[in-house]
This record gives sequence, structure tokens and C-alpha cells, in this order.
Amino acid sequence: MKLVSECLGVARSQLTVRIKQSVSPKVRRSRPVDDTALVVEIQQQVSELPSYGYRRVWGLLRRAREKRSLPAINVKRVYRIMRDHNLLLERRIKQPGVPRRHEGRIAVETSDTRWCSDGFEFRCEDGAKLSVTFALDCCDREAIGWVASPTGYSGDDIRDLMLESVEKRFGDQLPTTPVQWLSDNGSAYTAEQTRLFARQIGLQPVTTPVRSPQSNGMAESFVKTIKRDYVAHMPKPDRETALRNLAIAFEHYNEQHPHSALNYRSPREFRRLAAASI
Repeated sequence: MKLVSECLGVARSQLTVRIKQSVSPKVRRSRPVDDTALVVEIQQQVSELPSYGYRRVWGLLRRAREKRSLPAINVKRVYRIMRDHNLLLERRIKQPGVPRRHEGRIAVETSDTRWCSDGFEFRCEDGAKLSVTFALDCCDREAIGWVASPTGYSGDDIRDLMLESVEKRFGDQLPTTPVQWLSDNGSAYTAEQTRLFARQIGLQPVTTPVRSPQSNGMAESFVKTIKRDYVAHMPKPDRETALRNLAIAFEHYNEQHPHSALNYRSPREFRRLAAASI
């Protein structure tokens, strides 16, 4: 044995271990797992939210198990089941774009430090247009408030949205420290009356650089989420129906939607956990 080990250039102890491994290799055996009930649960989630990938589905399953005090489920298991049952979303092919410079950071560590605002439009099935603008917290990602208009949002709409957001977060008090209000350079945001009103209710207007939508990327990302996960699937035969379902969509986003930046917690779930940890 000594001569062999010297010829191979390995220690005798290692040579003994390798010989034993070659004679009786250990076979790792996985325990069979019954996924039947979990498959049904995943299929139900996917049927209700067809644009959700496996991570968001896992976030929903985790929340349901926590409410029932059941053992946690591994995200890899959810991926495997969705893959085996053809429930995964098609992989998106990223289109080449123009490089856009952005050196700032939009997200903040504390709620009610910075809010961002933007808007989007969509058409109902009868051709009617609906313009929506919203306010989003840059920490907990909650959509604090929103307004909709058939003719595009005006300065009055933005001021109403500002006041609604302050009242929802601070009640009848004003913020002790000004909250940054981040928006683009649209005329409804940059109007002197709007900027003056913002300062009067404890907001600090901040606008992005010209031709730099990535500087308000959190709001841009929220628009994609609302359009992809909600507007694209909700019934919208006319404005009245669209408005009712839009209210349901915003409530579902705040209470149920798992967010990747929040460890796949919903915005309000994240706020409740943060409040409980203080």
C-alpha cells in the first residue's frame, strides 16, 4: 500500500478511502413525495393569475401556509412541479435597447421618505380611453392612492392625489419631515400651483432629468406590472366596469401581490411585518 501511494502521489489514508468508495459507493436515495395536492393548489393560483411566474406563485403558497401554520414549501419544489406540468411562463427574450445612463437609486430604506408618481393609459373594449395616475411608496411599494380620468390627468388630479396620499399615511397631520415626491416633467407635475400645494402639505417635489425615464424606474416598473398582471386580464367593456375592476386590481396588488424586492411579500404584508418588528 505504501509503494502504491508513493507512486500515485497520494496519502495512504486517501487511497484507502478511494478504494472503499469504489467497492461500495453510496447511493443517495430521495424519498418519494406526493405532489398531488400541491399541483392542484398551484393550478388554481395560475388559473387566477396567469401572468405569475413560479416565484410569485411560491410567495402566495408561502403566505397561505403561514396563515394555516403549515410547514414552509421550498421554491425549488414549486419550480419543479410547474416545470413538470407545463405551468411555467415562456422565457422572455430581452430586446436590445439603447443604453440609458442612470446613476441614482430610487429605492429607500424607510417608508414615507420618498413617493414616486407616474401615469398610464388603456382603452376599454368600447374604445373609451382611461388615464390613470398613482403614488407609490419607494420603500414598501404600496400604491398609496390613484386617480383616473377619461381626458388625461390634470394639475387638479395630481393635487387631489397628493392630498389623498398624505391623508392615508398621516391622517389629519402633516409629515414632520418633507416626503420627496418624485415624478417626471409633465406639465401637471411641474405647474407652479401644484409645486406650491405640495410644499404646503409636507411634500418636496423632485423631478427626473429630461429624457431620462429610467430615473423614475420604480414607477415605470409598476406600470408594467399593473398592465401585465391586471389590466390585460380584467373585464373592461366600458369605463364604469373598468374603474370598478381597477379598484379591485389596486387593492389586490397592495394586499396580495408578491413583490421581488420585498422577498415576495405583498406591500401591506411587508408593512405589517416591519411594524411588528419595531
